[in-house]
Amino acid sequence: MASVQPPPLRSLDDFLLSSARFAVPDVRELERWNNRVINNLLYYQSNYFLCALGFLLVVGYFQPLQLFVGMTVVTVLFLGFVWAAENKAPVRRFRRNHPLVTVLAILLASYVFVSLLGGVAVFLFGIAFPVLMVLVHASMRLRNLKNKLENKLESIGLKRTPMGLLLEALGQEQEAGS
Repeated sequence: MASVQPPPLRSLDDFLLSSARFAVPDVRELERWNNRVINNLLYYQSNYFLCALGFLLVVGYFQPLQLFVGMTVVTVLFLGFVWAAENKAPVRRFRRNHPLVTVLAILLASYVFVSLLGGVAVFLFGIAFPVLMVLVHASMRLRNLKNKLENKLESIGLKRTPMGLLLEALGQEQEAGS
């Protein structure tokens, strides 16, 4: 197995501008939509990371303490979920069978904890909004040949990336590259 390596930053032209092709996904074919999202998450992960980081820096400039509390709560809940999924068989089965419900449960639990701590607006705009924008882009961006090739390398284990590890922790590794 190869070591984890960050993927290259994709050009703005490929990511958003003229060569980028977008289409509304067919909601009747959930498996194809899921594959499109996973493969786009793998291919554009550096771009998504920079966009989310930029948004978090802007929010952090205006509300640094609340952003820190929100990020800490989400990180602790996510790590707790990953630990439970790896050590408890029923949680692992649920994660594999219901990935969307799993992610929504983590976000909802994060929201509840952060709201108890007073950082609702920071959580919604600093954490959930970038996640929403990434998922919308990954859902609507059509794949190209280079995208498909890179994802095959990831799926057969020749390349390991941070997003690949995150998807694996969420139980989505078997779909990557399809």
